[in-house]
Amino acid sequence: MFSKGKIMGYTIGDVAKITGMSSYTLRYYDKKGLLPFIDRDPSGRRHFKEHDFEFLQTINCLKNTGMSLKEIKQFIELCQKGDCTLNERLAFFNKHRKDVEKQLQEVQGYLDMVDHKIYYYTRACEAGTEDGIEC
Repeated sequence: MFSKGKIMGYTIGDVAKITGMSSYTLRYYDKKGLLPFIDRDPSGRRHFKEHDFEFLQTINCLKNTGMSLKEIKQFIELCQKGDCTLNERLAFFNKHRKDVEKQLQEVQGYLDMVDHKIYYYTRACEAGTEDGIEC
């Protein structure tokens, strides 16, 4: 969006406050090619638009679920190509879903172990000793 020759939108500081992502992280993502959709003013300052937040949320989700920046960049590149990549993007998310499901199974195993230890130590505290308490 333009107004009187200037690009209007959110500054990187605004976006950092709104998303909770640091300005450093946003600049790093831009440097790595994850934000090709961001407008810049004639001085090179980034200006984010309202619909950029959905991309940022997706990038954050993918990163937080273990996806590499290289893979995220591939997804962004597919998006930039338009509708001809819809099937590829669907396949991309189907594969990632399987990866996240595997992570969930692993974390569930860790939670089961923690629950077991809570049970064990609850019984030991009640008995006042670990003697005779089965692991």
